[in-house]
Amino acid sequence: MRKILLLGTLLIAAGAAHAEGIPLFNVSCPGNLAVSADQGGPVYINGKEIKHSAVDDRHFQVKAPQISLLISVEDDESVTVKYTDAHGASGLCEAVDD
Repeated sequence: MRKILLLGTLLIAAGAAHAEGIPLFNVSCPGNLAVSADQGGPVYINGKEIKHSAVDDRHFQVKAPQISLLISVEDDESVTVKYTDAHGASGLCEAVDD
């Protein structure tokens, strides 16, 4: 019974970590775009706040006139940001230090 309670507590804690929404990150994307977010949002592109939407608890989407982003929270809690620009070019943004 003790193991079941402990497992339940861990699952609840894990779920709470993802319930906060978008994670803290800071990346650079092609086209001189600096993209960042605070824990829970909002997302900024070159300092301008851009709306984001949750696809699910680990994926978030950002759409701006010049770029679309897919933000993924990986199993190890790292963040991957993929971009697609207005001309169809796509790839990964690179993490930068604050």
